[in-house]
Amino acid sequence: MPDLGVGGQAVIEGVMMRAKDRIATAVRIPSGEILVKSEDFKSVSSRYKFLSLPVIRGVVAFFEMLIIGIRTLNFSADIAVREIEKQEALESGKPYIYKEKKTSSVVLFGTAIFALALGIAVFFFLPLAISTLLNVKKGAVAFNLVAGGIRVVLFLIYVWGISFFGEFKRVFQYHGAEHKSIFAYENGLELTTENVSRFTTFHPRCGTSFILIVALFAIVIYSFSDTMFAVITGNPPALATRFMLHFLLLPFVAGGAYELLKLSGRTRDNSITKILIQPGLWLQRITTKEPSVDQMEVAIVALESALGVTESKLAVKKTCL
Repeated sequence: MPDLGVGGQAVIEGVMMRAKDRIATAVRIPSGEILVKSEDFKSVSSRYKFLSLPVIRGVVAFFEMLIIGIRTLNFSADIAVREIEKQEALESGKPYIYKEKKTSSVVLFGTAIFALALGIAVFFFLPLAISTLLNVKKGAVAFNLVAGGIRVVLFLIYVWGISFFGEFKRVFQYHGAEHKSIFAYENGLELTTENVSRFTTFHPRCGTSFILIVALFAIVIYSFSDTMFAVITGNPPALATRFMLHFLLLPFVAGGAYELLKLSGRTRDNSITKILIQPGLWLQRITTKEPSVDQMEVAIVALESALGVTESKLAVKKTCL
């Protein structure tokens, strides 16, 4: 199966899709209509050759998707608020005038930095602090195995915990619709709900799998870095030093994990790869759910818009914003 480099993200009542040169977000509103917002997009790595080098391109892609993800989530949230305000105006008999709320680049950048800082604090610093409190001193490998295990457990608890919220169930269904539509596209099939429904919701290039690869890859990299620090200084790093060392290596870890994720997508039919990607696919049993036909339609509209498809087989009412 070819890896065509198309990815996406579930948003509130919709799906965002990213193709090579375009990003499109499709959102279903209560009337049944699908609102679509699409825009041209060129990765920074395509403009500067050195940024397209292996590992480095993964770091660039990580930050780009963080910003794009927050921006598209804001868009879908804005649509949801608009529909609530419209319904309230209708019930009160007052006219409703919609005013688009534009989020500044500074706010988006600040939100991305805050989200990243919170993730680093919870999933990187906290495991190191807990491992230090547990007095794990049997060497760099043992320490990072414990810290890595704690990191994975924290992530599993987080994903499992949010799955109990009713709102997230629909997001997970749209997540499944995103995966199924991408599978249909990768197999060269016409993008119809019948074709899309044939595929699984578990995709090897999912962001859920990426996070798990980051956690496992970090064990290897950080074990090596802590060992080298101990060899050079004669002592294992203290908590603050260890955190700073791991933080500085985080871009390399993310970039390396990105390359492993891309490799798993290209070699997904390989017997060894099938074994290695299983943990990520198992985790998607929590983060993806079987979508409805309506939700698959939204994912298809988003994918077609991202690919620049003008003629669609879907008989749905959609409006391009």
